[in-house]
Amino acid sequence: MVVVEGNGGVLRPGFSSQSLIASDLDSFRRQESILIALNLAILLGLFSLHLYFAPFWGRPSALLILAVVVGVTCKGGEWLWLRGLSRALNPGTLAALTWASIALNLTLASILGVLTDKEDTPYFVLMVVAVLEAAFRFALPSIVAVVTAAGVSLFWQVWRFFEKYPPLDVGEFYEAGITALLFFIVGVLVWLLLADLRRKESRLASNLLELEHAREQLVREERLAAVGRLSSAIAHEIRNPVAMIASSIATAKQLTGAEREEMFEIASEEAERLSGLTTEFLDYASTRPLNLSEMEVSDVVGYVADASRAHASKKGVRFELDVPAEISVCTDGSQLQQALMNLFLNAVDASPAGGAIAVRVHNGNERIHIDVENMGAPIAEPVLSRIFEPFFTTKPRGSGLGLAIARNISRAQGGDLVLAVNEPGRVCFSLILPRFCPTPKQGN
Repeated sequence: MVVVEGNGGVLRPGFSSQSLIASDLDSFRRQESILIALNLAILLGLFSLHLYFAPFWGRPSALLILAVVVGVTCKGGEWLWLRGLSRALNPGTLAALTWASIALNLTLASILGVLTDKEDTPYFVLMVVAVLEAAFRFALPSIVAVVTAAGVSLFWQVWRFFEKYPPLDVGEFYEAGITALLFFIVGVLVWLLLADLRRKESRLASNLLELEHAREQLVREERLAAVGRLSSAIAHEIRNPVAMIASSIATAKQLTGAEREEMFEIASEEAERLSGLTTEFLDYASTRPLNLSEMEVSDVVGYVADASRAHASKKGVRFELDVPAEISVCTDGSQLQQALMNLFLNAVDASPAGGAIAVRVHNGNERIHIDVENMGAPIAEPVLSRIFEPFFTTKPRGSGLGLAIARNISRAQGGDLVLAVNEPGRVCFSLILPRFCPTPKQGN
């Protein structure tokens, strides 16, 4: 017998005599609670009908009432035990529990039928619950055994009644046989439906497992592909300045005077470019600890705008700030400055000469939006999907890390960076950050 243990609970035996059994404790409780509720509803419903139709079936005797109380107590006790269950049931215990419940229903139905002391008794319906439990838990031979026991009980009750109150009515035996046949049909039908559900569940579990394996493989392949693209981009970006440095030094060895100094100057510039590229890559790849605090967003935006004006003045570009002084933001100040610096410099590079860059700050739902809008041409459609990709750039000497770093910073602080507008004469990036820092939980 193969046993499979689900998360948190009840063991699911993997043999053919079992039907749908929950693979976790919560599902097991839910299934058993439904069976108990059905049992109690039928028992109490039949007893209520007995009281209502007392002129026909006779008033319930004290023994009959006692038997109903015992049945309700047993099922109520099982429900309370089920609520307190905290560990897995092994297959043997689960089978014993099911057989005990089946035996209780068959015995209770027989006793109540005898105590009714009529040729027709409503309490035979309790046997349906026993048949359903057998169909739910066990295989066809067990269902046949339970239906046989129910049929024997029905025939015995008819025989006993007419033994006590002759003459014999053969039609009652015929009705008992029809009832037993209906029990068998119900049991087999439920068993077949559950078996079909079990097969579908097995196929679904197999398909989900295959999908999970495929997803993991795709994730691994995508990671490898991303590493390959990143390595290729790094190699490409580093190769050019290294080649220029090597070429300049080699040429300088053959020159003298001003030409020699010019080659050394080129090598020095390319070395600085390589150093800057390395620094940007480290900024992108590293995960620096955050030092979050609430600060006036106008202070950060104003500082970055002042620092960017020297670069903007080369193209005659001006900054137009619309930043309310009272708006605060939860951020790491130095990292926000870096993200905004990248956005401002990108906007300057994309702006036409003499253009303007609008910087607006406005509130959202518990978030603030810092919009940086330039008047340049829209970003081309083929490029849109790659603008946040590291080392992707359309600038002749760009590193392609500015937007990637800015987005990493914003997401690390619980926000995001999105392209809000992309149309002719208006390109706007929106940096989104939380307004308030989370309040630390106080200990008791």
